[in-house]
Amino acid sequence: MRATLALTRYQLALLVRSQRWPAPLLLYAGLLAVGVRAGQPLLDSLGIAAATLLPAAAWLVRTCVTAEPQAARHCAAAAAGAWRVHLAGVLAGGAAALLFGCAGAGVVIGVSAPRSTDGTAAVPVLPAVGAGLCGVLACVLMGAAVGALGNRPLIRSPGYAVSATLLGSVAALALGASPANAAVTGLVRGSSQGVVHIPWAPLLGAVAVAGLAAAAACAVAARRE
Repeated sequence: MRATLALTRYQLALLVRSQRWPAPLLLYAGLLAVGVRAGQPLLDSLGIAAATLLPAAAWLVRTCVTAEPQAARHCAAAAAGAWRVHLAGVLAGGAAALLFGCAGAGVVIGVSAPRSTDGTAAVPVLPAVGAGLCGVLACVLMGAAVGALGNRPLIRSPGYAVSATLLGSVAALALGASPANAAVTGLVRGSSQGVVHIPWAPLLGAVAVAGLAAAAACAVAARRE
């Protein structure tokens, strides 16, 4: 555990120094700026904040698992184990995405109105914030799963990896069986009804999917790297 945490801190420091984090941050901020307006219903805006975070999370995980030069990665793998090095990259990307998501949710909470979609019902702020943060976490986890499955070591070609990450992000948001889709849909449906639904089931589903995706990627990394 200590080794994994140390490697995760190293990956986060590498992410900051590499200056590869502003691009996914700008993507997320741009999508938020397009989708959210001051005075919009709170739950609708939180749904947008969660949904637009998923592709940024997948991008950040891709950035972290591909940031190191091959020689440096081999050295780290020899010292700590290839699976642990890869897991640290996934965790670092997910942690960075969660930080972006919390900041985005904070902005949304500050500018949105705690009302239903039609404006006729008041929405309790604290439960709405809790539901929104659960939705954000579910989308971070699904984005991390997409990033883990769509890049090295499972897909080594950069062109195929970028395409897989993009298509996986779209699928994770669009497919009805996706926990991210369920979480966002629950927020939007709650806004239309003027009722807060905490997306516990989608969150647990996202935890399971992300855990399986990370385990699969780490198992392949242990064999190939």
